[in-house]
Amino acid sequence: MIVKNILDTLEQFAPLPLQEGYDNAGLQCGVTDAEVSGVLLCLDVTETIIEEAIQRGCNVVVSHHPLLFHGLKCISEADYISRVVMKAIKAGIAIIAMHTNLDAVKGGVNYKIADKIGLDDLEPLGDVRLNNGRVVGSEGLIGTLIEPLAADDWIKLIKETFHVECLECNELLRREIRKVAICGGAGSFLLDEAVEKKADAFLTGEMKYHEFFGLEQVIQITVIGHYQSEMYTPELLSDIIVKAWPDCKCFVSETNTNPILYF
Repeated sequence: MIVKNILDTLEQFAPLPLQEGYDNAGLQCGVTDAEVSGVLLCLDVTETIIEEAIQRGCNVVVSHHPLLFHGLKCISEADYISRVVMKAIKAGIAIIAMHTNLDAVKGGVNYKIADKIGLDDLEPLGDVRLNNGRVVGSEGLIGTLIEPLAADDWIKLIKETFHVECLECNELLRREIRKVAICGGAGSFLLDEAVEKKADAFLTGEMKYHEFFGLEQVIQITVIGHYQSEMYTPELLSDIIVKAWPDCKCFVSETNTNPILYF
C-alpha cells in the first residue's frame, strides 16, 4: 500500500469537486509512491502532530483542516505553517486534507454528528451537491431525534456527547425538541433555513453575537465551538481508510489542536 492508495480512497469517498472554491483539500505535501507505514488522523496539522506521527511510526497525516490554504512565497522558521512543512518533508511524511468536500458529501462530517446525537430521517440542509443529477451531499442536515427531549436535556446531551463544559445557547425552549438542524464548523449561514424548515434546535460550531437575537422560543440555538463540533471527524477518516485497507495502521491523534482555551 502506497500513499496514493490512501489519497485515492479518500477522494473517492469525498471527491475534490465537492469542496468550496476557497478551499484547498487533497495532497498538501509529500510523495505519493512511498509505502505507507501508518496513518495519523487529526483535525489540524501542527508541529506537535508531526512529532506524534514520527513517534507512532506514521508517514502519512490526514487532517480535516488543510495546512495550506494559500501559496507559500517563503519557507522558513518564521511561521508555524512553514515549520510544519519543513518538519514533514524532513521526516518523509505526506500530508493530506479532506475539508469542505468531507463536510458536504453524503456520509461525511455532518452524518457523523447526526449519528453521535441519534438523529434519524436525515434530509439535506442548504445547497445540495449533485453528481449526474443525483444528490451526493449537502452543506448541512436536518433530522429527528428518536426520542424528543426537553431543552435542558438537549443541552445536557450535547455537552456530554461533545465533551464540552460550557456552550452558547439562547433562551431555553419551553417545548420539546425533536427536529434538529446541524452543520459542523461555522454553520450560522444555515440558521435561517433551519428556522424556515421548523427545526426545534440548530447545532453548529460558530455563530456571531448578533445572530442570536430575535429567535427566542423559535429555535434552540446550540453553539459548541468549531473544534468540538468536528471532534469526531478523525474517527470518520479512520473508518473510511480501514474499510478499504483493513491492514492499514490508523491512529486517531491524541493531540488536542484546538487553539481556543476556556477558563
